[in-house]
Amino acid sequence: LQVDLWQPSSPFHIAEGTVTDVRVPQNTSRSLLPYLQQANIPYTILISDLQKAIENQTGLRSYRNRRSLSEYNYEAYHSLEEIQVWMHHLNKTHSDLVHMFSVGKSYEGRPLFVLKLGKRSRPYKKAVWIDCGIHAREWIGPAFCQWFVKEALQTYQTDPAMRKMLTQLYFYIMPVFNVDGYHFSWTNDRFWRKTRSKNTRFPCHGVDANRNWKVKWCDEGASFHPCDDTYCGPFPESEPEVKAVAHFLRKHRKQIKAYLSFHAYAQMLLYPYSYKYATIPNFSCVESAAYNAVNALQSAYGIRYRYGPASSTLYVSSGSSMDWAYKNGIPYAFAFELRDTGHFGFLLPETLIKPTCTETMLAVKNITLHLLKKCH
Repeated sequence: LQVDLWQPSSPFHIAEGTVTDVRVPQNTSRSLLPYLQQANIPYTILISDLQKAIENQTGLRSYRNRRSLSEYNYEAYHSLEEIQVWMHHLNKTHSDLVHMFSVGKSYEGRPLFVLKLGKRSRPYKKAVWIDCGIHAREWIGPAFCQWFVKEALQTYQTDPAMRKMLTQLYFYIMPVFNVDGYHFSWTNDRFWRKTRSKNTRFPCHGVDANRNWKVKWCDEGASFHPCDDTYCGPFPESEPEVKAVAHFLRKHRKQIKAYLSFHAYAQMLLYPYSYKYATIPNFSCVESAAYNAVNALQSAYGIRYRYGPASSTLYVSSGSSMDWAYKNGIPYAFAFELRDTGHFGFLLPETLIKPTCTETMLAVKNITLHLLKKCH
């Protein structure tokens, strides 16, 4: 739970025994601490100057991020414009392995770009869908999507596993799903989560793009109130971004064998179901893929990810993309919650992009190679 004390009008209730992140205006922090001490509430100051931390990631970025595309910095966060220019560049320079296309337009009219990655070795190949940035503020997601593409292109000639993956499979990679929200998180509100669609009855913008899918829509773990962060929208697939991706996945459902969605933060690898406590029919295959993936991930830096069904490992949530993908015939559906577990939260420093992406790459390769084996 995250509470903003500069928005006192938003009602909140903190249950006893829960851990809560509280964001406070600088002049309030000193008056808040005696109250916490008096009430015997244990506290830790995670980031002493949040505004400065935000500026370090956006407005005050150094010249190194602005170099030519041939020296594109994968260890920095990039704006939507930079990411889209990078995608166009790869489409031109790696036409043997990369094909860029759009699945539709966002609410604000931005193209929803996807990179199709793989060797055109045969007319029909199985495919893996990867999306990042469903939630705008989770910047490490788009950073990983870019890292994945970089690794694929740079190691294709030298790494037999990567060569096998790109020869036998196609990868559809969507570096920024929620383009409007991501852009808004760079320009207006670093902690923005939702899309940017307008509501006719409320002044609040946006829908949670991971509660807007047509699977147990707006049940437990989603909100009907447009001002809430988990607002499910007026109806399933109300958001053009969700509708466009759902349409593409439906159209290619026979080809796509795995759906991987990247979020932050919690250090978890989740699989269905999110909306209920129940065991999926192909549990043993998915469970073994998850077990091997987290072990591969841990081998890099010793970071241990929890894994399991989303409902019992994280929390119950309805209308999620992962559940929808699974229900629509994609047998391997996973959601990664990347680093960290709360110290930096959504403000994961750029110095942690490389280790986070390096270890996550091992997990993704592991899941992908698992797909190429028969699992009984």
